[in-house]
Amino acid sequence: MILLRAGLRNLVRHPWQAVLTVLGVALGVAVVTAVDLANQTAQRAFKIAAETVAGRATHHIVGGPTGLPEELYRTIRVGRHFRNCAPVVSADVRVAGRSGTTLQLVGLDPFAEPPLRSFSSRFANGDVLATLMTRPESVLLAAGTARQLGLRVGDRFRIELAGKSPEVLLAGLLEAPDQVTRLGLESLMVTDIASAQELTGRLGRLSRIDLVLPEGDAGSRILAELRPLLPPEATLLPAGARAGSLEQMTRAFRLNLTALSLLALVVGMFLIYNTMVFSVIRRRRLIGLLRAVGVTRREVLWQLLSEALVVGLAGTLAGLALGSLMGQELTRLVTRTINDLYFVVEVRSVPLMPQTLVKGGLLGVLATLAAALPPALEATGAPPRAVLGRSFLEARSRRLMPYAVVTAGVVLLAGFLVLRVEAWGIAGSFAGLFALIVGYALLVPAGVVLLARALRPVLGGLFGTIGRMAARGVLISLSRTGVAAAALVVAVSATIGVGIMVGSFRLTVTSWLESWLRADLYLTSAVEADARRRPPLPPALVERLSRLPGALTSVTRRVTLPTAAGPVEVFAAQVPESTFLSYRFKEGSPREAWESFSRGDALLVSEPYSYRHKLHRGGRVTLPTRLGPRSFPVAGVFYDYGSDQGIVMMSRAGYLRFWEDPGVDGMGFYAGPGVTRDRLAQEIRARVGNERVRLVSNAELRQNTVAIFDRTFAITGVLRILTMIVAFVGILSALMAMQVERARELAVLRALGLTPGQVWGVVTGETLLIGLAAGLLSLPLGVLQALVLIFVVNLRSFGWTMEPYLDPKLLIQAVLLSLAAAFLAGIYPSLKIARLSPALALKEEE
Repeated sequence: MILLRAGLRNLVRHPWQAVLTVLGVALGVAVVTAVDLANQTAQRAFKIAAETVAGRATHHIVGGPTGLPEELYRTIRVGRHFRNCAPVVSADVRVAGRSGTTLQLVGLDPFAEPPLRSFSSRFANGDVLATLMTRPESVLLAAGTARQLGLRVGDRFRIELAGKSPEVLLAGLLEAPDQVTRLGLESLMVTDIASAQELTGRLGRLSRIDLVLPEGDAGSRILAELRPLLPPEATLLPAGARAGSLEQMTRAFRLNLTALSLLALVVGMFLIYNTMVFSVIRRRRLIGLLRAVGVTRREVLWQLLSEALVVGLAGTLAGLALGSLMGQELTRLVTRTINDLYFVVEVRSVPLMPQTLVKGGLLGVLATLAAALPPALEATGAPPRAVLGRSFLEARSRRLMPYAVVTAGVVLLAGFLVLRVEAWGIAGSFAGLFALIVGYALLVPAGVVLLARALRPVLGGLFGTIGRMAARGVLISLSRTGVAAAALVVAVSATIGVGIMVGSFRLTVTSWLESWLRADLYLTSAVEADARRRPPLPPALVERLSRLPGALTSVTRRVTLPTAAGPVEVFAAQVPESTFLSYRFKEGSPREAWESFSRGDALLVSEPYSYRHKLHRGGRVTLPTRLGPRSFPVAGVFYDYGSDQGIVMMSRAGYLRFWEDPGVDGMGFYAGPGVTRDRLAQEIRARVGNERVRLVSNAELRQNTVAIFDRTFAITGVLRILTMIVAFVGILSALMAMQVERARELAVLRALGLTPGQVWGVVTGETLLIGLAAGLLSLPLGVLQALVLIFVVNLRSFGWTMEPYLDPKLLIQAVLLSLAAAFLAGIYPSLKIARLSPALALKEEE
C-alpha cells in the first residue's frame, strides 16, 4: 500500500508528464481504433446488405453481360415445378439532388419472395402491394433512408441510372423483422421486377435467379436437373461466393490501412518507453532508498508496472473514445475509396463494435506494459548504490550501445529475409517492414552520438561555448535523447516512405494515362459511376456518332463475368492500331500481339490479373461465353492501374462473336487532318441532341482520373499527420522530463554566471540538434520504407509495378519538419528552465 501511495503521489506531483504520456497512448490507440472501425464498418455494411438481398438463398444463377432471359425462370418454376426460386433485377442508382446518395435498386417478384427473403413477408400490406404492382416506377425504401432523404410515402423523386433520370414514387416503407435486416435495408431501393426491368432498360432480362436448395443428396439431384437448362453463358454459384469475392477485393486495401495505423501505435510505444525511462530516472534516488531499506526488486518492479498499467488504462480509454469520433470521418474516406475502386457501399451510421473496442483496448494496455517493462527491469536490476547515481544509467547506456548495434544488425537481416519470402504474402511484407523499422530504430542512439560529435566543432564555431554545451548535453543525456530521437525518426521516416510511394504511384499513373488515353475526346453516359458500373450508350446514338465525318472513333465496353473462381472484368475495345501500339506491355509487345488480338483470337491480361492468377504470356484464360466455356490464349501482359483485381482485354470483334452484346459504354474520337478539337466537339454535340451524355477532353479525363487517385490516398495523408502528432507529443514529453532532470545542473550554470537567455540557448540548441539528427537519420529509413512499399507491399497487395521517383523536396521537407517539431516541442521546456530560480532548483527534491 505504501508503494502504491508513492506511485500515485509521483503522478500527482508531475501532472503534465502524466498527461502527455496518457495523450501519447490515447493517440496511438485512437488511430488504430479509428482505422479498424472504418474498415469493419464498411465491410459490415456491405456484408449485411449482401446477406439481406440474398436472404435464405443457397445458390444464384447468374448470366453474362446481358443477364439471363426471363424464360429461364419460367422454365424452372413452371416447367420443372421448382417453387423455391425467385427472379432478381439489380442495379446501382443515385438519388438526384440528395448529396449523391447511392442505393442498390432491387427488383423482386412479391409472390415468389416469401421463401427467400425475410423482409418480403412485409409485402402482405394490401395497399402497398397493390401500388407496387399496379403503378409503374413505384418503389419502397427503409424508414431510416426515407427520413434521411427527406421523403414521405406518396412523394415523387428522381433517380439516375442507365443514362436516364426517371421520376419514381415512394409507395411505402420497408419493414424489417430484426435490427440486422433493418441495417441491410438502408442501402436498398425495392421495386416490382417489371418496374425494375423498365427502369434499367432490361426488358425480358434478369440479373440473376435465386434458389433455395435442400441440403444433401436432394439438393445435389436438383442441381443436376437444373444445370442442363442453363444457357451456355450462365453460371451456377453458391450464395456466399459473390459476397466473398467482393469482400476479398478490399482485403489488401484494408490491410494496408491497418498497417499504417499500427505505425502510429509503434511511435506511441516509443513514447511510453521514453516516459517510463524518465519516470525511473527522475525517481532513481527514491528507488535506491527503497531498495536500501529492504524493498525487494519484485516489489519495485510491480510498482512501476502498476503505474504503467494505470497510465495505459487511462490512455486506452481516452483513445477508444477519441478513436470512435475519428472513426466517423475515416469511415467516410474509406467508403469513398471503396466506391471509387471496388463497388458501391453506403454507410449511414458508424456503430461501436465490441470487437474493435476490445482489440484497441488490448493493444493499448499490452503496448504500454511492453514498453514499460525494459526500463522497469533496468531500474530493479541495478544495485541500490548504482541507482542512486544518474551517471550509472548514462554509462550503462553508452556501454550497451555496441550490443544495440549488433542487435539492430540481426533484426535488420531478419527483416530482409522475411521480405524475400513471397509465400508469406502481405502479412509477411508488413512484418518484414516493421522489423526493418525496429532494427533501424536501435541504430538511432549511435547515430545521434556520431552526429553530435561531428557537429560539436561546427556549433562551437558558430555559437561558441553555448553551441559546444548544447552538443555535449545531447551526448551526456543519451538515455533520454536517444529514445526521443528514435521516436521522431520513426514518425518522420514514415512520412518520407509514404510520400515517396504516393509520389511514385502518381507519376506512374500519369505516365500510364498518357499511353492509354490517346483520343482527343471521350463520350460516356452522364451517370456518375466508374467504368465498371457505367450504363451503355443508346445504340442509335452510337450509330450516329460512328459515321462522324473527319474523325476516327473507338468504342469500348467493360463488363464483369461471374465465374466459379470469382468475377472476371472484361474490357472489350475497338481502337486504332496506332493507339494499341502505344500501350505499355510488361510481357510481349503490342506489335506482335496486334494481329491475333484484333481478330479476336487472343486476349491480353493486365499486370494485376497476371500476378494474382500466376498467368503469363502464352498461358490461357477460360471464360463463360454464349457458346459455352472458351479458352483464350494470352498474347501479352500490359500495365494497368485502373483495377487492382486485374482485367482481361479483348477486341470488340471477339467480344461480339462470343457474347453477342452490342452495348457500348464509351467512345473515343480522334480528330482527323484539318479538324480542330473544338470543331469536333461541336459536331458531336450537334449529333448528341438531348441525350444525357458526358463529353470530356483528353486532358480533362486525365485530370479526373488523377483526382480519384488523390482521393484514394487522402486517408493516407490523414494517418501521416496523426503519426506526426504522436511523435510531437513524444518529444515534448521527453523535453519536459529533461527539465526535471537537468534543473540542478542548469541551476549551477546560472549560479556561475549564465544568463536566462544563454540557458534558453543551450536547451534550444539541444532540442534543435535532436531534431536535426532525427531528420537526417530519418532519410535512409524513409527511402528504405519507400522501396519496400513500392517493390514488395504494393506488388503483393495490388499487383502493381511502380516507377520509383524520389523528389528531393520531400527529403528537405522531412528535415525541416523534424526541426520544426523539435523546436516547437522545446519552446515551453526551455523557457521554463531559463526562468527557474537557481536557489530553488539547487534544493534536493527527493
